[in-house]
Amino acid sequence: MKIAILPGDGIGPEITAQAVKVLNALGESFELESAEVGGAGYAAHGHPLPQGTLALAKAADAVLLGAVGDFKYDSLERALRPEQAILGLRKELGLFANLRPAILYPELAGASTLKPEVVSGLDILIIRELTGDVYFGKPRGVRECPDGPFAGQREGFDTMRYAEGEIRRIAHVAFQAARKRNRRLTSIDKANVLETFQFWRDIVTDVHKEYQDVELEHMYIDNAAMQLVRAPKKFDVLVTGNMFGDILSDEAAMLTGSIGMLPSASLDVNNKGLYEPSHGSAPDIAGKGIANPLATILSAAMMLRFTLGKPEQADRIDNAVKKVLSQGLRTADIHEEGTTRVGTEQMGDAVVKALG
Repeated sequence: MKIAILPGDGIGPEITAQAVKVLNALGESFELESAEVGGAGYAAHGHPLPQGTLALAKAADAVLLGAVGDFKYDSLERALRPEQAILGLRKELGLFANLRPAILYPELAGASTLKPEVVSGLDILIIRELTGDVYFGKPRGVRECPDGPFAGQREGFDTMRYAEGEIRRIAHVAFQAARKRNRRLTSIDKANVLETFQFWRDIVTDVHKEYQDVELEHMYIDNAAMQLVRAPKKFDVLVTGNMFGDILSDEAAMLTGSIGMLPSASLDVNNKGLYEPSHGSAPDIAGKGIANPLATILSAAMMLRFTLGKPEQADRIDNAVKKVLSQGLRTADIHEEGTTRVGTEQMGDAVVKALG
């Protein structure tokens, strides 16, 4: 099985190196091939998603991505900025379903910003539609304002849009995921204000007819953001659009103690996926050896489970991470009194050792 390794920028190379180390320790015959992406892709080839990198991603069975982005590229035109590589990969690979589990390990209850009694035992799954919404809707750009009190001035504009088929396919993913968990699904929208999300609510409600064994609840995004902090354990599976999912998944990350603990999977219709940590490239700490590699290692476990058909090996990695945390090892982002602070490479070595 061929895995494309795209380290990217900032701490990306450091954390992907640890995930690769764990994959190699499993004893499987993976073919691993690396390529530049993001700022590294622009520096090497003049584009954040070079043709060679895209060809490798398409040819591979799965893609493991580190992170992209660097402040030094902020002055580039938008089409050449590192973040465009992610959007390009999602579009070219047809990755429409983003799965972001948020699990609070018992050993990290003290690292969460919420009281232990509120957040202990948290285990939720956020499913974010990934290829629609304002991130991809057209027309968009800057133009002369055609009406209203500011007519004639320049205005920036984007288009929020969803086709029925886009909503149906992500709804099916969400209902099927809920069936494998606690059979509860919350659909997040803004139907009281946005026509796009009234349409979303109508389609999700219609798809629900095929999943009567799953309890469906609709919730407005503002209320959902509040409830995720007030009573996060009331949720099981959440499904929402691209922009709302982007925001909620980062909010959920802090419930777990650190965004450095959150893996993610982005899947196509055949479950081929791109796997990456939910956090960014953190260029301010790049090269210091202090980044948390666990989200990337856990993303590799998701890759084994969802795309490569090796759930037993995925379980080995998940259990190794639990064991390392139970031993009191912590990177800087989750370190607290009474635990042992370790660096990026030391954490990776500990997970390899815990594999047994």
